[in-house]
Amino acid sequence: MSLLDQNIPELEETLAALGEPKFRAKQLYAWLAAGAAFEEMTNLPKSLREKLRDAQQEGYVEPIEVLKAEDGTRKYLFRLADGNTVESVLMRKNYGNTLCLSTQVGCRMGCAFCASCKNGLIRNLTPGEMLAQFIFANRELGGGRSIKNIVLMGMGEPFDNYDHVAAFLRRVNDANGLGVSWRDISLSTCGLVPQILRFAQENMPVHLCLSLHAPTDEKRRKIMPAAKKWKLEEIISALKCYFEKTGRRIIIEYAIIPGFNDGQEDASALRALLAGLNCHINLIPLNKVPECSFAPPTKHQVYAFANMLKRQGLSATVRHSAGQEILGACGQLRNRTLENS
Repeated sequence: MSLLDQNIPELEETLAALGEPKFRAKQLYAWLAAGAAFEEMTNLPKSLREKLRDAQQEGYVEPIEVLKAEDGTRKYLFRLADGNTVESVLMRKNYGNTLCLSTQVGCRMGCAFCASCKNGLIRNLTPGEMLAQFIFANRELGGGRSIKNIVLMGMGEPFDNYDHVAAFLRRVNDANGLGVSWRDISLSTCGLVPQILRFAQENMPVHLCLSLHAPTDEKRRKIMPAAKKWKLEEIISALKCYFEKTGRRIIIEYAIIPGFNDGQEDASALRALLAGLNCHINLIPLNKVPECSFAPPTKHQVYAFANMLKRQGLSATVRHSAGQEILGACGQLRNRTLENS
């Protein structure tokens, strides 16, 4: 394991094996959270730094491409230790910098509108590899808490990598390291019911987001293979359980696909589906993705559907699409790189 893959008790064992006192673990942990190289860890003895350099790896990711948009959005393509690549997106918001990071190399959920699924799932990311994405972007912006919000909405289905994602969340929330508040973290799932119910018991009250994208099981199965396993009735019931345990309002993500899920009948079906669920609908104008056959909606189509929802008494807003000119949609930059390699 890299050092970033270890929590403080595990670092204590690593240091003990090197003949070093355990109290150094918290010092080392703080340096790792700051993205420091061994030679920068100035409150550690030189002899310890040499031992670490000879026997361990920090576990940081290597940036192989950084694209910058006019609105301040940055898209990172990172190389992992085994040569695989993942993406992260930094969004500059008036409520704080937000990093959307990946939880898997690829994805096996197979959603028809998502570029991340093109090459399937290669493997899960470790907690340290998720941390490393945050640490790099945060350090690039000046360190400290330059990045306020974390969104697990990049490549991969977080709940398909449940144990590593849960470990990452505990680590990123740890006051000894990054200390990111639960209220500043969002996690998106396409609706894996057993994992939603399990997560409700974890005492990690992050903002839970459901990738819904269609208001009926019939329509959802056409674009999301995971919908064949869990019905919407089961998913909504699990989300209500999560709300009851955490008090966090559920976010419903809804990518507008013109002529498919943006009609009056869809608005009415959404009202019926979401009745009794404390939630807000985040309407997402579908990005133009060469890997997918769907056309993006016009601005008029997006706001017309938003008005339909409001007339139904639903809480809904349109999400600004950041970084469209820099392959902002999940998986696009990685796919381009794979195609050119």
